[in-house]
Amino acid sequence: MSDPRPAPAMRNAVDFGIVGDNILDIADFAIEKYEFTTGTTLSDEAREEAVERVRDALWEMVKAFRNRRKEWRKKLFDAADSVVKDSVEGS
Repeated sequence: MSDPRPAPAMRNAVDFGIVGDNILDIADFAIEKYEFTTGTTLSDEAREEAVERVRDALWEMVKAFRNRRKEWRKKLFDAADSVVKDSVEGS
């Protein structure tokens, strides 16, 4: 019997550096959209606060996504284990 192989390394499906850049782009877009639709210009302080709050809210969504991804990865391995067991023992 051969030694068991370690579980394969799962590549990150998401580059969180890029996500961080995108979050700031989204914040800027949302601010510009707000300014355009309301006909106002935010002060530097209001803009900084809005960027910070958008960033925090979107990072919370990213964290939730990461947790769901971990759960799905576990489900994938559990399903594979079950299929192998059924395949081998059911033969």
